[in-house]
Formats: sequence, structure tokens, C-alpha cells
Amino acid sequence: MRNEFTAVFERDEDWVLAFCPEVPGANGQGRTKEEARASLIEAIVLILTDRREDGLRGVPPDAERETVTVEIRGAA
Repeated sequence: MRNEFTAVFERDEDWVLAFCPEVPGANGQGRTKEEARASLIEAIVLILTDRREDGLRGVPPDAERETVTVEIRGAA
């Protein structure tokens, strides 16, 4: 599955900080932008995996599940 998210980078002295506005709590940091990006990606994956598992815990075993694809047109 492929998803796209916004990464915002800020410099704080010797560190590069990153966050994703679409995924609250997803933050990363590193000495370089590349390290901060990798840290942010890891945070996004962990948060979304946890939310999916948590959200599916109460789904009855006989419920029908499928994957849907959402495309946002005109987004910057």
C-alpha cells in the first residue's frame, strides 16, 4: 500500500525536527534532514499500524472487511 503524507522540517540548532500534520503525534528528528525524514516515516508507520490494530479489535469475526482507496483531488 502506498500513501503520501506531508513532512514539515524545522532546524533547531544542531537538529532537524520533522512532523506530519495529517498524523497527530508523528514526529521525527535527526542531525540531517535525511535522518529526520527516516525517523518521521518510522513514527508514521508505528502510529498508523497501532491505530489500525486498535480500531479492528472490536470488529466481529463475521463482519465483512475490504480495503477502500481514497484520492484527494486538488490537494497541494
